[in-house]
Amino acid sequence: MRKVISNRKRNFLALFVIAGCLISVSMAGQEKGAPSRGQGLWNEYPAAQVKRGRIQFQKTCAFCHGPNANGGSTGPNLVRSAVVRHDVKGDKIGPVIRNGFPDKGMPAFQLTNSQIMDIVAFLRYRLDESDRRSAAHTSSNYSLKKLLVGNAKAGKEFFYGAGKCSSCHSPTGDLKGIAGKYPPAELQARMLYPRRGNHPTATVTVASGKQYTGRIRLLTQYDIAIVDGAGWYRSWPLDSVKVKLHDRLAAHRKLLSVITDTEMHNLFAYLETLK
Repeated sequence: MRKVISNRKRNFLALFVIAGCLISVSMAGQEKGAPSRGQGLWNEYPAAQVKRGRIQFQKTCAFCHGPNANGGSTGPNLVRSAVVRHDVKGDKIGPVIRNGFPDKGMPAFQLTNSQIMDIVAFLRYRLDESDRRSAAHTSSNYSLKKLLVGNAKAGKEFFYGAGKCSSCHSPTGDLKGIAGKYPPAELQARMLYPRRGNHPTATVTVASGKQYTGRIRLLTQYDIAIVDGAGWYRSWPLDSVKVKLHDRLAAHRKLLSVITDTEMHNLFAYLETLK
């Protein structure tokens, strides 16, 4: 085991996630040397890891997917990929890299876990960069008049009913005045896509019965690694331990795949009443 010496300074921003209960006020950590939030980016991985991932991606993937993952001559735009969007610490991107899609012309790549996680870091950075840029550069095309096509009453019913939003959130608590805090386009962007401010944690039980709990730093088909409360980096093969995951956004991600366009528009209309 090795002690992780962190030089992170944590500044917390309100993080709102809604997709039928997709708002979560949280804090996002920032690595020293990473792009600042003044640049509009949510930093999920250290800047150094993103840099390594960019280099590895350009060696391995850029020929098909383009140097910035925006798509190339034969490969799709990965910034718009559902696999990248819903990845959690490499659980979806990793298997694609390792196994490929031979029937679609994508080979399997024999990369180390570290190389794969570097690519994951780069792709998630590019996703965040795209999300924030889209939300921040508003124009008349994204005016409230054009976005407000739902029914606020129906949205309130969804909030307290089928969406179960009220089980975690309150219009007089964490969501108080939310419509006045963000421009309509940015609020809608935050509503549609879960952010990574609430980092998943895990409790790992080893063969002796001893348990370790901490923030997940690596989770693949083969390994898990956490940083515990004391700052120690600990890792195990998955087949040698029992793992219980704690992910506050798990329900959000699940609902995002089933909520209808009408429900999302209605929910947004209701949020816009919370001035």
